[in-house]
Amino acid sequence: MDPEQFFAASRLVIVAGKGGVGKTTVSATLARAAALAGLSTLVVEVEGRSGLASMFGQGELGYEEVVLSPGGGPDGAADVRARTLTADAALLEYLEDHGMSRISRRLVATGALDVVATAAPGIKDILLLGKVKQLERAGVADLIVLDAPAAGHAITFLQSARSLLDTVSVGPINAQARDVLELLEDHRRCQVVLVTIPEETPVNEAVETAFSLEDRVGVGLGPIVVNGVYPPVDGLVTTPAEVEAAAAEAGVALRPGEAEVLAEAARFRLDRMALQAAQIERLAAGLPLPQIRLPFQFTAEIGPAEVDALARALLAEVESLAGLPL
Repeated sequence: MDPEQFFAASRLVIVAGKGGVGKTTVSATLARAAALAGLSTLVVEVEGRSGLASMFGQGELGYEEVVLSPGGGPDGAADVRARTLTADAALLEYLEDHGMSRISRRLVATGALDVVATAAPGIKDILLLGKVKQLERAGVADLIVLDAPAAGHAITFLQSARSLLDTVSVGPINAQARDVLELLEDHRRCQVVLVTIPEETPVNEAVETAFSLEDRVGVGLGPIVVNGVYPPVDGLVTTPAEVEAAAAEAGVALRPGEAEVLAEAARFRLDRMALQAAQIERLAAGLPLPQIRLPFQFTAEIGPAEVDALARALLAEVESLAGLPL
């Protein structure tokens, strides 16, 4: 499938997954891959301090938009921009846009939003999603990538519009909730990409989250991203004797005990690859969605080089998909 067609199929991509599966890394990867395909991209984070900016070699994000990765260069990529959204800042902006700038900051400073949130659960989520909806409608970028809360909160976060419609029947909150729900249910405008890793518990949670999102929220699901997949390695030797023979053939001198350690590492790698393959197969059986598999990055920190490598791996995966747009 053509990557540009893949990314242009939906103007908003919401990335969700269990904590620890690399959801923010996948958000950065999607954004960089879309930029390499020529689409201007805005990444929106809603929880703050996600580490997204550092993956592009930048400082912390704020409410105002910043450029994480400028376009141009030899690869002809488009810009990747980003910003953080908070419920307080979104409320301030909403009130100021509606001619209530005098009272807006006082309401936030006195904690009035927290009082309202207690009385009407979901109001903070709807403020954030309302701002995302505004950005999508304004066409601020070819693609908006929303780094959503972790899986458990993601369901209530995305369900907030429907919940508020059940509790607030009239007024601006009702109108905002209707607009957000309209966005979430329009698969041409918005889809959810779930992220997991090839391990038992994350796979179980990904399957459960997928069905919950479809049943309770009504969103469309794009391909599921399986992150942290060990790439295949040919010619692994798993006994000390085989290691010593391979070392001798390569002209490498091993110190005492190194052959045993290397053989054990090879066996661990093979066992890990077999475990991952079984979980990927189980995921495919439990969740009939196309999979995009991203390779494990053997580094302590994800930086610009790793994001670029992951983005190019994602593009290669997209090209292998047959007529299955995001």
